[in-house]
Amino acid sequence: MNTGEYQMSLVEKLSFVRYGGTEEELRAAHILQDEIKAAGGDSELMDFTVPAADIKVCTVRAEGRELACVAYGLSGSLPEGGADLKLHYAPRGVEEDYYGLPSLEGYAVLLNSLSFDAYKILNERKASAFITFSGKWYDDENVLDLYSRLIRPKMQECGRVPGFAITAKDATELVRRNVETVHLELQEEDLENTSRDVLATVPGTEIPGESIVLTAHYDSVPVGAGSWDNATGAATLMALYKHFLKHPARRTLRFIWCGSEEQGLLGSKAWIERHEELLPEVKFCFNFDMCGTVLGPNEIYVTGGDDLLHYAKQYAREVGWSANFVQKVHSSDSAPFADRGVPALGLTRRSDTAVIHTHNDLLYPLSPAAFADMETFASGLIAKTANAKFLPVGTGMPENMKENLDKYFQRDKKA
Repeated sequence: MNTGEYQMSLVEKLSFVRYGGTEEELRAAHILQDEIKAAGGDSELMDFTVPAADIKVCTVRAEGRELACVAYGLSGSLPEGGADLKLHYAPRGVEEDYYGLPSLEGYAVLLNSLSFDAYKILNERKASAFITFSGKWYDDENVLDLYSRLIRPKMQECGRVPGFAITAKDATELVRRNVETVHLELQEEDLENTSRDVLATVPGTEIPGESIVLTAHYDSVPVGAGSWDNATGAATLMALYKHFLKHPARRTLRFIWCGSEEQGLLGSKAWIERHEELLPEVKFCFNFDMCGTVLGPNEIYVTGGDDLLHYAKQYAREVGWSANFVQKVHSSDSAPFADRGVPALGLTRRSDTAVIHTHNDLLYPLSPAAFADMETFASGLIAKTANAKFLPVGTGMPENMKENLDKYFQRDKKA
């Protein structure tokens, strides 16, 4: 079995719902541990707690009809029995959408999407509830991709506004028909669950005191098989682990299969919090998120300075690997490392033929040949970096990337 076929077989093993903090995520972690053991390596599970919510009651009713809905966990509860609220559509979720409404008390605000700033305004204006929507108006109502999301900790600092998500078709009808009031019910309880990272290390042969971190998340959202997002990255990382277990580098390589990425990069954040003493020796991060599609361009997210961009571009030219280069924060598990000054490259393969966060995130658009191509390129670039007598780029972030990281982690002025 060649490396591409191996990665494809591992993706197939991992293609089931494995939401962070659930028994299914633990099952996936054990699959990864079994692969590491079969390769002749050792691993450990690093447990950490993640926030969760038990949704006891969730109802959206309009014009006498009950709509398909899910709740935003950790958004708070409505009074028992629910509330009849005026409906207000805010297309952008900004101040201009509320002209003439000094207060949103007694209102349920329909948003196109929930951003930090939109949620902050809802709290400041004392909104009674909010509603978002998922999918397209023409989606098959028999296969809905509604699933409960959690209000992230940074948003919770603003306060709590009970939140709901409905289908795009129902949202379209609410606005088209000028529905004035909706009946909402939400009762929830805050919980904590246990998630875990899977850790494995290949010690450096000559410079073990310097290390490179290689990351990929293995959890999924609560719907679909999560094949592309991100069983593919987890499988690519495993292929790289097997390669470097046989061909160790001068520097130590730390492999982290991160749990609960979909809930806010919680696995990578937990690793950093747990390993503060190791951070000074971490010089580089490679992250893999959504690889291996038959169609689509390769992409490399460069979270660092121009020297890192030029380094990655030059290596791609040397080996004849075609890729788009994007110099920005990669919204994945490399971001918390970059936030601590660790230069990071995020490798992915973008494709309009694969769909994340839905029931359609399946095996079909994936290819063993594309997996093998990514592994060959990545193993070469990682070896070049890990075996260099002097690291090709220094640690730290340029000022413009620090600003981007501040915005990404909602530390800008508006936060």
